[in-house]
Amino acid sequence: MKQFLLGLFTAFALGTAWAQDDVTECSEANLDACDPETVLEWIAWATMAGTDQVERRLSFDALPGDPLISGEHFKNYTTWKNRLKKDHGLSFGTDYITAYMKANDSPGEDTAFSGALRFYGVWEATGDDHGNSGALIWKVEHRHAFGSFIPPTDLGFEIGYAGLLHTTLSDQGARLSNLYWRQRLMGGDLVLLGGWLDTGDYVDVYMLASPWTNFFNYVFSTGGAAMPIPNEGLGIALGGYLSNSLYMIAGFADSNSNPHKPGDAFDTFFDDREYFSHFEFGWNATRETAFLNNVHLTLWHADERVAAGTPDGWGAGVSWSKSVKDHWIPFIRAGYADDGGAILQKSFSTGFAYQTVPGGNQLGIGYNWGEPSESTFEPGLRDQTSVELYYRIQLFKELAITPDVQYIKSPALDPTEDSLWVFGLRARLVF
Repeated sequence: MKQFLLGLFTAFALGTAWAQDDVTECSEANLDACDPETVLEWIAWATMAGTDQVERRLSFDALPGDPLISGEHFKNYTTWKNRLKKDHGLSFGTDYITAYMKANDSPGEDTAFSGALRFYGVWEATGDDHGNSGALIWKVEHRHAFGSFIPPTDLGFEIGYAGLLHTTLSDQGARLSNLYWRQRLMGGDLVLLGGWLDTGDYVDVYMLASPWTNFFNYVFSTGGAAMPIPNEGLGIALGGYLSNSLYMIAGFADSNSNPHKPGDAFDTFFDDREYFSHFEFGWNATRETAFLNNVHLTLWHADERVAAGTPDGWGAGVSWSKSVKDHWIPFIRAGYADDGGAILQKSFSTGFAYQTVPGGNQLGIGYNWGEPSESTFEPGLRDQTSVELYYRIQLFKELAITPDVQYIKSPALDPTEDSLWVFGLRARLVF
């Protein structure tokens, strides 16, 4: 196993923004007074973390957005949290996400319904005036199906689709998603992560990868289903910029981790020693727009997992995404996997999103073509394509509703079916 320990996880710059009643000018403390272009700059500043990385998530949730119904519904609670951040360096958030999905036909179950409660935060323990700081980052969750419904993570295989129609909403119960130390060095140009990591927070990052707020389908998330991203678990990543535009990121993580049983982590990490390793090299138009204007190449290697019966493997992914006139976000992504437990051995995705302001209403459409992995399934399965359309409606600042529709052509695991439709509705409440 090739343990890479060099790379980039660029400084998670933004921390939670807060509002104070006596501030009226545009600032990080009063984003409501800012124009969209200024807000966009703050969101994008020097960060390559995914939208669900804790510090990024807190930053996005602090944005005013463009809700249909304006108003601060947790004002006193928000003011109290802001004081904690200012006085003690402690920022946290809680959200509840639920999704209902229904397929028009299926040889098995055709309906899925589940939810997830998440509590996450950052304690900025050390820092100076030069961009160096250390922080403890955590996230705990409870994922649960409702009644006799299956969770959305299982629906794809039930209807004959080789993949995940939703990536995260399972029936796993209580789980540990993050518990790690983040250290910024060299003024934030170099970042070290160590502990209980979510590899998807910093590998193959692009703007629309979040299954909690963007596309449902895994093919539009990290790795495009052609990268066997492990469950959250013990890992290390280290990184830095090579110039103002060029960066590298690398690390490794436990492939056998079970977030539902974090007590087993040291046994699987040190005894099994079966790891997922990654290395990424990329280019940004500028550091200030790194998250929005980026092209990168990701290489990965997965050790053989003996108990799971998964062969070792390797692969590569390329990604291009760009912000156009602050509203349009087109993307093109492709991946290749040679075994390793990936769902697809070849994947190609393209599409775009449109939003009025960052963190607000968003329309997204994506297309994917995928060739199922012969080692994960069996040889001879047909290629499948999927198209997804969603519209995230920011009803209140704290509540978003997202209708979603997916069209599946030639589902690989059901050769008798020519095409399928899957309809979904997701809600996310932040408090």
